[in-house]
Amino acid sequence: MTALSRRHGQLGPVGTALAVAAVVAQLLALYWPVVTVEGPVSWTDKVVHLMIFAVPTYAVGRALGSVRAAVLVFALHAPVSELVQHFLLPGRTGDVWDAAVDLLGVALGAAALVVGRAARRW
Repeated sequence: MTALSRRHGQLGPVGTALAVAAVVAQLLALYWPVVTVEGPVSWTDKVVHLMIFAVPTYAVGRALGSVRAAVLVFALHAPVSELVQHFLLPGRTGDVWDAAVDLLGVALGAAALVVGRAARRW
């Protein structure tokens, strides 16, 4: 990897592998057929939703060198994932608040990309 590609945010093989791992973890968390939660669902569920969109957005954006592409993919995936959970996965339900927190995670990941890019330029 050249200094130019690093400066523009593209990652080498390790960074790309981490981006792939983040996406696989996200897909497993969102589409696992049955999730058993004991007791009432607390705010920790929302933290999980925030992180499973913030981390892949950041990692994929760095791997691709494109904030816009990562935001587009994950901003579309957020509501689609809730619809799939609600209509296609028995034992799972979709939640509009989960989708909202997912989108907040996308925004957080994008903000980290923008701030990181500015810091690398400085």
